[in-house]
Amino acid sequence: MKQREIPVATTTDFLRSRRRVEIPAEQLQALDDVMSDPIRMSARKVLSRRGDLVNKSTLLVEGYMCRYMDDRNGHRQLVAVHVPGDFVDLHGYPLQRLDHDVAMLTDCVVAQVEHDVLTPLIERYPLLGRMLWFSTLLDAAMHREWIFQLGRLDAAGRIAHLLCETHARLAAVGRTDGDSFDFPLTQQDLAEACGLTSIHVNRVLARLRREGRLEIRDRRVYLLDRRALVAMSEFDPEYLYIDDGLLTP
Repeated sequence: MKQREIPVATTTDFLRSRRRVEIPAEQLQALDDVMSDPIRMSARKVLSRRGDLVNKSTLLVEGYMCRYMDDRNGHRQLVAVHVPGDFVDLHGYPLQRLDHDVAMLTDCVVAQVEHDVLTPLIERYPLLGRMLWFSTLLDAAMHREWIFQLGRLDAAGRIAHLLCETHARLAAVGRTDGDSFDFPLTQQDLAEACGLTSIHVNRVLARLRREGRLEIRDRRVYLLDRRALVAMSEFDPEYLYIDDGLLTP
């Protein structure tokens, strides 16, 4: 994956294309001011474990992160995949601990904010507090959509849905090139996100490539027939709240 420069403002992609324009520049700057300097973290590094007490939240600046849970046999289920601009564990601010693990899927750049500075910040700027809340509600909306796709779609539909969603989310933060985007995740990552085996994922990807619908090569996804992929995955980006024209009260 081509490495991008770290943005001058750490929060450049936070809620980008999602009502960010509602946040006054002064408040965006105040949020940026309390963020730590961005740091680079290695792929597969675990950020926090289930049950850990947390006193800070992490903003993903570059790369892919995930939230996941393991069963008693060590089989992993990804419950969220995060892209740049996402506050990965902001819900840990009111909850104070996490019920899942958080890790890097790829090499990442992250910045963090201490919870003890968030409280006076949102007391000073209630609108900013509501926008941070809005960010966690986006996570909840995506969780509901993932429940739908895991429960109702076949293997090809699940994979297509995840890739269509990732494309839409990356497009919102300016990280796509037409119908293609960097995707350095492995087939095992796809399997763990879609409730499949890596062998099944391999077979489905080969079939979708033969059918001219999508291709993954050189750590990049090409949506060759996005209309067909949207149809087979029943993908409707409304739940992502991208440029929806609504205002947060």
